Amino acid sequence: MDFDPLTLKYDANGLIPAIAQDHATGEVLMMAWMNAESLTRTIASGQVTYWSRSRSAFWAKGETSGHVQRLVELRIDCDRDCLLVRVDQTGPACHTNRRSCFFTAVRDGAEVVTADPM
Repeated sequence: MDFDPLTLKYDANGLIPAIAQDHATGEVLMMAWMNAESLTRTIASGQVTYWSRSRSAFWAKGETSGHVQRLVELRIDCDRDCLLVRVDQTGPACHTNRRSCFFTAVRDGAEVVTADPM
């Protein structure tokens, strides 16, 4: 069966959450938004492309930083309203220059930073 991005369940703004995961380690790197066109671009080019809500524009990950995400596998959750984007990540995924955007843990009721910038 061919993949049709229009069969997914998008929110009222035409967006779907996409969780980027390192395909080799399983580490969760970041969460961003995609729409049908960014999915089409990602599949066609192999470079993960998101939709930037703040800029209202397509955002090919790494186009300015060089921290590119190459698509390894795209997975769709059971409700078809969330994506898992398994990637080969070059450099840090987070704009804070950390490997992952999930560098703050809550431990014993306190926030703890678990990773320094690279």
